[in-house]
Amino acid sequence: MQEPISITAISSISAAGSNSHATWENYLKEAHCITQKKVEKGTVLVAEVSATTKKEIFQLKNSDAKYKNLDDSVLFAMYVSRKAIQNANWKSSDNFGINIGSSRGATSLFEKHYRSFLEKNIAETLSSPTTTLGNISSWVAHDLQTNGPQISHSITCSTALHALLNGVAWINSGMSKKFLVGGSEAALTDFTIAQMQALKIYAKKAQQYPCRAFDLEKKQNTMVLGEGASVLCLEKGHSENAIATIEGIGYATEILEHNISISTDADCFQKSMKMALGDLNPAAIDAIVMHAPGTVKGDVSEHKAIQKVFGEALPFLTTNKWKIGHTLGASGMLSVELAIFMLQHQQAISVPFAKEQKQPKQLKRILVNAVGFGGNAVSVLIKK
Repeated sequence: MQEPISITAISSISAAGSNSHATWENYLKEAHCITQKKVEKGTVLVAEVSATTKKEIFQLKNSDAKYKNLDDSVLFAMYVSRKAIQNANWKSSDNFGINIGSSRGATSLFEKHYRSFLEKNIAETLSSPTTTLGNISSWVAHDLQTNGPQISHSITCSTALHALLNGVAWINSGMSKKFLVGGSEAALTDFTIAQMQALKIYAKKAQQYPCRAFDLEKKQNTMVLGEGASVLCLEKGHSENAIATIEGIGYATEILEHNISISTDADCFQKSMKMALGDLNPAAIDAIVMHAPGTVKGDVSEHKAIQKVFGEALPFLTTNKWKIGHTLGASGMLSVELAIFMLQHQQAISVPFAKEQKQPKQLKRILVNAVGFGGNAVSVLIKK
């Protein structure tokens, strides 16, 4: 890090809520937000946004004739971006940059258009560009009427934190003073769920806690897909209205052992966490919001990586996927949101079925991890 970057606002929607108060209140409860969803071949476990949020997204969709053909992944991003810049007191004339990524992008719309093509052998007029990944940031920029740089990308489940890296890089380069960064995912489609099931990583049982993220003793994979979006506002240096500060960033990619896996000791996480720490003593980290997708290998390998970096004196460990599911490309920023909440309220959120840990005496620095298929790890150090 050349110099600190201020976080001046954050906004999200997920199964936990659509505003900071409701979401934090949900985190204080031991109940999860996972429900059953009907698909072509029965029912499946998912973490959907609430009916109230869906209604608000529908109203946004119908507020402008041009928005009626947009995918929910775009509308989710527009919804949270409006709130974020309002909270940060940004104006369109600031010409801030935008980098909002997605692992799947407009998958629902793409599947709809492809089904139509198979039936009619003719592609619908607006089947492109409404299904491209670049569709997200460009429409958000249009909606916010800003002329700054626009970037969209997919780096699987570490997408949102890679957007954060991009924002930091642009600001540190001097090419932009402000950047809106995050991820959006609306991938609760039959095909996407079937893909995860084909990989044999999806939860099967509707038990008390269907997604056993950070249960290091589990014998079966328990990943559950969620939907949502989260963005934050980045500004150069120390801002008077900062809600948190980015003190360190780290990233790494490792050689694949398998198409979807990372190494046994998650070498990529070891490297990304060490880079984010820099010269800081590991003992200065009070908590880690883990990626912990709820898979046997994913959870254990990340935990081993943390042990390698921090030794026996581990920080408080937590994750949010047991509650809101795995939101793929948006998950990293939703983890940053949880970290910010914990810093603000000085309360660490436990995973109810995990081994009990002592509450930290203080929460000053929290590390946030994310990794995607392909071993693309990112670690971000957030300071109060």
